[in-house]
Amino acid sequence: MTISLFIPCFIDQLFPSVGISVVRILEKLGHKVDFDESLVCCGQPAFNTGCWNEARDVAIRVVDGLKNAEVVVIPSGSCGAMIRVFYPEIFKGHPKQEAALSLAHKIYEFSEFLVDRLGVVDLGSRFPAKVTFHNGCHGLRELRLKQQPRQLLRQVKELTLVEMDDQTSCCGFGGTFAVKFPMISTAMGEAKCASALETGADFLVSNDSSCLMHLQGLLSRKKEKLKSIHLAEILASF
Repeated sequence: MTISLFIPCFIDQLFPSVGISVVRILEKLGHKVDFDESLVCCGQPAFNTGCWNEARDVAIRVVDGLKNAEVVVIPSGSCGAMIRVFYPEIFKGHPKQEAALSLAHKIYEFSEFLVDRLGVVDLGSRFPAKVTFHNGCHGLRELRLKQQPRQLLRQVKELTLVEMDDQTSCCGFGGTFAVKFPMISTAMGEAKCASALETGADFLVSNDSSCLMHLQGLLSRKKEKLKSIHLAEILASF
């Protein structure tokens, strides 16, 4: 099939290797990947700040730009939830309401697409390391994703998955939350880092680069050896 790839702004600007990894994986599976470079923000920062009108202005471009897509894959539970769950909210009563609903039904988070849509769990990947997994809040709570990334990781050769005792707590980033409430955000992040460090893992994995950016910043400041990596980058190690 032809897969439209939506790359979130922070991946576009800071973690391009994540997007490249997704393309490598999807092309390896025999699919054509389409990417519109003009669509690199879903409007979530404005939405989270309460500026729904401004968020809708950004979202209109996304709705229009992806209206003809067969399916849309996003390497982020956060942005996936924004389009699938919250676009229908901000477009209620708007002329583009039906278009937004139509797009919402085409949206898949990356691990969800592989496991639930394609039925793929083994990509022939190899990653000789011990890892622990962090659930991003939007992916876990809004998209109900928990097992899909773990199913994929368990099939990676030479990889050992060690779960944190606290699997479901927030990392504290929350986009603009980290800016508005830095002390709370830092405290939450430090608690999550401590939980990850207790596992003795070499890598902290997530399907949300925004969470990893926040946690890696805290780990680096304390000169911890634990490194963050997106799920797609591990799966692209074949």
